[in-house]
Formats: sequence, structure tokens, C-alpha cells
Amino acid sequence: MNTLVELNDKVISGYLTSLVGEEGLKMIGDMPEGDVTDEEIAAKSGVLLNTVRRTLFILYENKFAICRRERDSNSGWLTYLWHLNFSDIEHQLMREKKKLLRNLKIRFEFEEDNVFYMCPQGCARLLFNEATQTEFLCPMCGEDLAYYDNSRFVGVLKKRVDDLSSI
Repeated sequence: MNTLVELNDKVISGYLTSLVGEEGLKMIGDMPEGDVTDEEIAAKSGVLLNTVRRTLFILYENKFAICRRERDSNSGWLTYLWHLNFSDIEHQLMREKKKLLRNLKIRFEFEEDNVFYMCPQGCARLLFNEATQTEFLCPMCGEDLAYYDNSRFVGVLKKRVDDLSSI
């Protein structure tokens, strides 16, 4: 088990799974300590080499993997050695939370501040101004648009915003 990150924590494992998928999470859990090659990681974890490389690249982009190159003095070949560093994961999770909260607030305000009309067939949901331009007819199928009460959706968004704000 990789001691650099607590994979039993639902938030951390959920976040890492969203980044690298289930196979990537397995690779992280089975990754050997210290500097290792992608081939060594694949052999130890049982994850396909292409998946290991994709996972390492994603982790590298998110500053969770560090890569060091060594040149073999005899052959001139480059060897890439990898190790994981999750020391910044709490900070990264806070940034993700803030981004999610900001987006939820924007969507909440949009839903709360507008009036919607919807096609009974589910083709389209239009703002009031858009509905007036189509004479309250669905632009897809021609059915009469009906007022759409989004108060339940607004309530769900409000609860999510409140829950995230309290964490």
C-alpha cells in the first residue's frame, strides 16, 4: 500500500478516481516506494503499461507525480524514474471545493433569477425571453411550451451550496 496518500478516505479516493479512474487508483495503491520506472509500476500493480503511463501523466499534470530522467552512460538511453508526492492533496481538494462552490452558486443564481418554459415532450427548456421569440412554441417539435417550475431544482442547488459552504 502506498503510504503517501490515504486511499481509504472517501474524499481522497473519489477525487483521485475522478482524475485517473479505477485502474489508476489501483496503480497508486500498488505503486512501489521510491523512484521507479513505468515498467516496474506496471509489473508490480498488474495495470497495463499504457494505463500506467496515462495515469502518471495525469498525476504529473496535477503535481502529484515527480519525474526524474537518467541517461545510461553506455547506451545513451533515457530512463524516466517516477515517484508520487501527495503532500499538496489537501490544498488541491480545497481548490476543487472552491471551484465547485463557485459554479454551484452561479447556477443557483441563474436558476433563481430566471423564468423558464419547457416543451412537454422534453425537447427544450427556454428562458422567458426565448419563449416569447418562438411565440411559446417548441423550436424543435412545435408543441406549446408550458411554464416550468424549477423551485425544486433551486432547492437542491441551495442545499448543495449550503452543505459545501459548511465544510
